[in-house]
Amino acid sequence: MPSLLQQAGYRTALIGKWHLGYPPAFGPLRSGYDEFFGPMSGGVDYFTHCSSNGQHDLWLGEEERREDGYLTDLLSNRAVDYIDRMAQQPGQPFFLSLHYTAPHWPWETRDDAALAQEVKDNLFHLHGGNIHSYRRMIHHMDEGIGQLMAALRKHGMERDTLVVFTSDNGGERFSDSWPLVGGKMDLTEGGIRVPWIAHWPAQIARGQVSAQHCMTMDWSATVLDAAGVDADPAYPLDGVSLLPVLRDAQRTFARPLHWRMNHRGQRALRDGDWKYLRVDGHDYLFNLPADERERANLAGREPARLADLRDARESWNATMPPIPEDATVSLGYCAKDMPRR
Repeated sequence: MPSLLQQAGYRTALIGKWHLGYPPAFGPLRSGYDEFFGPMSGGVDYFTHCSSNGQHDLWLGEEERREDGYLTDLLSNRAVDYIDRMAQQPGQPFFLSLHYTAPHWPWETRDDAALAQEVKDNLFHLHGGNIHSYRRMIHHMDEGIGQLMAALRKHGMERDTLVVFTSDNGGERFSDSWPLVGGKMDLTEGGIRVPWIAHWPAQIARGQVSAQHCMTMDWSATVLDAAGVDADPAYPLDGVSLLPVLRDAQRTFARPLHWRMNHRGQRALRDGDWKYLRVDGHDYLFNLPADERERANLAGREPARLADLRDARESWNATMPPIPEDATVSLGYCAKDMPRR
């Protein structure tokens, strides 16, 4: 997506977590971003900015950048600075990916600098944190989002800017996803159902709620559609544009969704109201509107429906490359996926 937008004349920036490989083979600047500020790895100490191997991991472009401060605040400040700079270039379209690490471990709030030396060698922080620190970490992130929105308003850019807020997976350790069950690394709804909010006053009426099922990959198609940029025909998108839904939340379309992951041999298919789930070799069938906690297994009551959904998932899976043996992270794909490079 950033590469296609960049080619279409957009300025592009990634501020925050990258976690997709290191230079010289990989990196944001090699993947369509003009600017990058943040950690290359998945999680770092919020004060020393060291990754789980103990190495300093904060970058500006492809150069190490040492800055004092709480990481969430550094990312927020850099994002506001980017908006301020874009405002000095009237008519210049831009794309900003702001990837906060909060509330990812370690469990440190803005006032926990004294913990940094203890935490930096144990980033999972298994003996630390609580629901109160978790809430405050989210609050610090919310403050930064508020500052970003204020910057857009200050420069008169809010009305014509599409802002999307979402998450990459369900909560972990101190989160509360009631009434959903499970969390990160689970294919139950608590692990895969995440919030998304889209704000674009020029195109989206306020106060709408959509029941459309979708996946993160759909935002690539949606953003490109909103920008009037075509996908590369050599690399067709897996996602489906949600732009019609954003403009009219009453519009919905059929959207079977598939997941697979090595952890506990989990497999899942969501098709309309129904969900097929396999965990540890056991098959489950749930009607989600009636049972979003996924407690009432209807597999025995509706064997034909279970067989149909299981066969549909296996047919889809046959079109996909095998899962690498060392894969430990969930992989989500939509129904129209075809074999990829």
